[in-house]
This record gives sequence, C-alpha cells and structure tokens, in this order.
Amino acid sequence: MFTAQSVPDCLNSFSTVVITGASSGIGEEFLNTIAKINPNAKIFNLSRTPPAIIVPNNRLRHCPADLSSSAGQESAALALEQWLDGEGAGPKGILLINNSGFGSYGLFPEPTVARSLAMVDLNMRALVLLTGRLLPRLQTRGGAVVNIASIAAFQPTPFLSVYGATKTFVLNWSLGLWRELLGTNVHVLCVCPGPTGTNFFRAAGFSEPPMPGNSGQTSAQVVGESLQALAARKPLVVCGWSNKLGVMVSGRLPRVLVTRLAYQLMIKMRLGALAKKPKSGSSAA
Repeated sequence: MFTAQSVPDCLNSFSTVVITGASSGIGEEFLNTIAKINPNAKIFNLSRTPPAIIVPNNRLRHCPADLSSSAGQESAALALEQWLDGEGAGPKGILLINNSGFGSYGLFPEPTVARSLAMVDLNMRALVLLTGRLLPRLQTRGGAVVNIASIAAFQPTPFLSVYGATKTFVLNWSLGLWRELLGTNVHVLCVCPGPTGTNFFRAAGFSEPPMPGNSGQTSAQVVGESLQALAARKPLVVCGWSNKLGVMVSGRLPRVLVTRLAYQLMIKMRLGALAKKPKSGSSAA
C-alpha cells in the first residue's frame, strides 16, 4: 500500500490523520500543510489548547489533552479510539504524527524533578502508548507513524540532559519499530530537527531564543523535509544540511569529547540568550 511516491500522492493515501501538539510550532505546520494538500482527510488533534487554524468542512476534531500524565494519556487514547471507530473511520490509511514534547534547561534536577518526570511521560510514554493503541488499526487499514525526535538524540546534552535522553529513546525506538514493521503496510519515520523557530526555547526556560534570528530552520522547512522523507519511505531524516553535518561529525568523535563540546556549546547559548535580554528599566526594540 505504501510505496515511494510524491508528497501529494502520499498524503492523499491517508483518509485519517492524528497529530499531537498541533496548536503551535511544527505540529501546527503539519496540520496546516496536510489540510491544504489533502482536502478530504479527517484530522484529530491532541493538545492542551486548540489550533488557531480553521480547517474547512469541520474536518478537524480537537481533543483537549494533557499528555504529560498517565491519566491524561489514557483519557486521550480512549477518546481517540472512539473517534477512529466512529467519525474518524475511513477507507484509506491512518497517519499518526507524534509531535508533542518539551525540554527544560538547567542543571539536573532543575527546575524540579516533577517537571523532568512530566517530560519523560510526554516525550516518551505518550508516544509509545498512542502508537501501541493505534497499531492494530494501522495494520488493518495501512498507514504510517511519524515520530518527532531531535538532533539532541545523537549525543549527550548537558543542561538539557533529560530532554536529550528522551529524544535518544525516540530515535532508537522508532528505528527498531521501523525494522519490525518493514515489509508490512505500516511505515515508520523518525524526524530529527535542529533549532527551529518555535516556542521550544521559551518553554525550556530561555528568556530569549539563544540562536541568531537567521540560524536554524522554520517549522515549514522541517515539515517540508519530513513529508518528502515520508513520501520516499525513509526511516530517518535529519532536517537541514548543517544539522546533517553536525550529526555526521559528532558520530565520529569519542562520546566523552562530544559531551565536553556540547557542554561548552550549551553554556555559550545560554550566555547569548542572557545577553539579548533587556536590562531592568530598559525597553526592547
């Protein structure tokens, strides 16, 4: 059912799309792009707040969900299963995009252990739970799973240690699942973006994004590369040529050295963000 094809043909092979975290950033861009290319897809979004995007013909169903707790995950999974067996039923495949996630900057256990455990639950447990609950339907109808990881998955990330570790799990679990399902009608893609123009850094504790305004990628660029990789039936995509280069270089260096270099980079990023923060009593341009 799922062979290498163009992006429009690929997206139109799904009659049902499930996205987590489509209220902003990369998730919102996935929602916007898919809704435009596939005018018949029924879309189910799981996030705390509803997306601002208006999808014509009432094709978007928003389910308020807190995926950072086991109770919230179970409630969301039940609501999703009911929707898939009713309004979300369709003749074509299912596309599941596990996009929700967050990070926190600081020396562990900053800001709190509870915050780190919520990160583990959202970045890892929610992804495994939703994929596991949907997999029987995916195998029946055919489809694909897209898991959003990060270039942080490829090396230790001091000051973002828990976040980086969760994304390493996403990367390795996604590739393992891809191989298990290879040759079936279900494909798995792991997406590893680098710094992106989203609210990630603010949520992680930065007062200002630490990267220069012209560095990194936009959400549209990340989604564009992701959909091209999905259409080409690739199991992994690292978004952006500079990120690809960085991953290639770090993979050839001793891990302890990479950890030391990452430590220095994170300090430099933090200092850069603090330098851009307006001083008390001054106004920002």
